[in-house]
Amino acid sequence: MNADSAAVPRASRRWRFWLVTAMAVITISATVSLGRWQLSRAAQKEAIQAEIDTQKSLPPLDQQAFLALDKPSSTLNRPVRLRGLWLTPHTVYLDNRQMHGVPGFYVVTPLALEGTDKTVLVQRGWVQRNFTDRTRLEPVETPPGLVEVTGRIALPPAHLLELGKADAAAPTPGSAGSSVIRQNLDLEAFRAETGLPLRTDVSLQQTGPASEGLQRDWPAPALGVEKHYGYAFQWFGLSALVAILYVWFQLIAPFRRARAARRG
Repeated sequence: MNADSAAVPRASRRWRFWLVTAMAVITISATVSLGRWQLSRAAQKEAIQAEIDTQKSLPPLDQQAFLALDKPSSTLNRPVRLRGLWLTPHTVYLDNRQMHGVPGFYVVTPLALEGTDKTVLVQRGWVQRNFTDRTRLEPVETPPGLVEVTGRIALPPAHLLELGKADAAAPTPGSAGSSVIRQNLDLEAFRAETGLPLRTDVSLQQTGPASEGLQRDWPAPALGVEKHYGYAFQWFGLSALVAILYVWFQLIAPFRRARAARRG
């Protein structure tokens, strides 16, 4: 037995051993619990993704079935096929939206549904912004007359952090005091502004190949499943590291010192 070990009373060594053991047990329990929680979050996100995929694979709802939905938000991502008239004067360009990492606008236009007094907002697609003059909008074709629109049931356009109002946006025809270019669009306020019988609970995200000057490679929802697995790996790795250090410094190292002292 070396001098340092001999100088430490047996009771003090025992107290320190149990203190370190308790701390190691608490740390390992906490990190394992956090790792399991991250795995459960990943499983929840995977279930959400599976539900999205299931909804996307269902046959499209027709207009009558869509109008009969009490809670369209429960059928998000379900394909739907609608017929109506584009209300072109109320088109809005939502600024600071990206597609494939390129900044631009989401173009949204209300669609007056055929044979009804209902209107639904359609996220028609994305158009790149003009980097020289942000108020200059790329041309977008809006067919006149009855059109058939195929898309997915979606929530209203997501709101971005709004630091200030655009001061150089062009006025919307027939809508004094508003602007074509906007950072966000609140459907309740837009309904009051335009006087349209607009649905405010959902919108339609138009799908299909690029057309009418618009791209429709809509980004998939960022569920962050990989992030949760990464965090779980870190927590389990920390738990394993604590266990290894505990076994080495509390069990193996003292055993080796004691054996060396007996040989000496």
